[in-house]
Amino acid sequence: MSKLFLALALSLLSLQALADQPLEQGPEGSEMAVFAGGCFWCTEADFDKVPGVVDTISGYIGGDADSATYPQVSAGGTQHIEAVAVFYDPRETNYAKLVEAFWPTIDPVTPNAQFCDRGPQYRSALFYADEQQQEILQQSKQALAESGKLKKPIVTEILPQTAFYPAEDYHQDYYMKNPIRYNFYRSRCGRDDRLEDLWGAN
Repeated sequence: MSKLFLALALSLLSLQALADQPLEQGPEGSEMAVFAGGCFWCTEADFDKVPGVVDTISGYIGGDADSATYPQVSAGGTQHIEAVAVFYDPRETNYAKLVEAFWPTIDPVTPNAQFCDRGPQYRSALFYADEQQQEILQQSKQALAESGKLKKPIVTEILPQTAFYPAEDYHQDYYMKNPIRYNFYRSRCGRDDRLEDLWGAN
C-alpha cells in the first residue's frame, strides 16, 4: 500500500469516525447552541463575527439515522438538516442575543430552502435544549412576526435539540480555508442580495 493511499484511507476513516460521534461539548467554559440557516459554510462564517462566540462547528442535526455524512444529508437521505453548533462564552453573551443575531442572516419566509439551496435539508430552524430556550425562541419569533419587518409569514421552525453530528473536516472553517471558492459560492447563491431585500442594507 502506497504512503499516499494509506494517508488518504486514514483521513477518510477519521472523517467517518467524526461523523459517527454526536458532538456534546466544546471549549471549556462555553455553552452550545444550534442554528440551521441553509449552507453551513455561511452560517458558520456569520456566527464567527458575533461577539462572545468562541467556536463554531458545521454539522447535521434532526435526522433519524445514527450518523450523518455530507453525501447522505445533501441528498436528503437521512432527514438531517445542515446546521452549525455555536459555542459561546456566557460571560460575554447569551442565548437570546445569539438568536437575535441569527435572524438577519437567514431568509425566514421561504420553506424548505435557503437562497439557492433547495430541499428540507437546507431549511432554517432554531433548536432548544430546554424549556427556557424554547420560550426565548417562541417570544423572539413572535416579536419578529409582529414587528412588520417581514412581508410574509415566518416559516423558520423551532425544534428540540437532538444529536448533532459534526460535518467532515473539509467543511469546517471552509470560508477561511477556501476564501475564493466560498465568496464565489455565496455571491452566486444570491445570499447577500436576498438578505438585503428582506432586512435592508447593513
